[in-house]
Amino acid sequence: MSMLTPSGMGGKYRITGEAYPRMRRPRRRGRVLAAMVATVVVLGLFGWGALQLYHVFKGDNGGGAKAGAGPRNHVSCKPAAAPTSTGKPVPLPQPSGVTLNVFNATTHGGLAKNTADQLAQRGFKVASFGNAPTAYDKKVTASALLVAGPAGEAAAREAGTQVAGSSVKIDPTRKGTAVDLLIGDGFKALASPADAAKARVTAANPPPPKPVCTTPSASPKH
Repeated sequence: MSMLTPSGMGGKYRITGEAYPRMRRPRRRGRVLAAMVATVVVLGLFGWGALQLYHVFKGDNGGGAKAGAGPRNHVSCKPAAAPTSTGKPVPLPQPSGVTLNVFNATTHGGLAKNTADQLAQRGFKVASFGNAPTAYDKKVTASALLVAGPAGEAAAREAGTQVAGSSVKIDPTRKGTAVDLLIGDGFKALASPADAAKARVTAANPPPPKPVCTTPSASPKH
């Protein structure tokens, strides 16, 4: 048996030469490569997620501005439509120049007549009184609602000074200057003459309509 024959091989395999072969484990190149690819993928996902969060907190859609794509969405504010008033100062008429129709929109009987009598004593012209029309019956939750056409806005404001917490509604299709005073569930009593005088100053100079902020839809892609 040769001296270079490893023990246990029985001389079947002989090693020739002047140096022993190096016994190494086979390299696991496949696993190393797979680990590197997985690391790159994970880092890429983290980077993409961080970029999306950045755009979310910044408030854009992450697409960036492109030439010719038009402006990004932005919030615009414009005055709201004013069904209750124009927001412009209007000289108020005296009570003798206001014609009222007093209607009871609640379930409490007698309110229309009693209120009409008191308003007449304060100088208003009461044309009629009774139960509210079906469109408003039992549907007025405030103390009172005054309905008038564009020509009767000033008269409606004047009548509204007599009922604290009332509101004015302008019906653009209504003609004339007569005003409908609809007594609502919140009605307790007419305002005192002193409180009505203070309310008259505010009614003659109503605040402008509050702006409504809207976000326009995105521009269509071409």
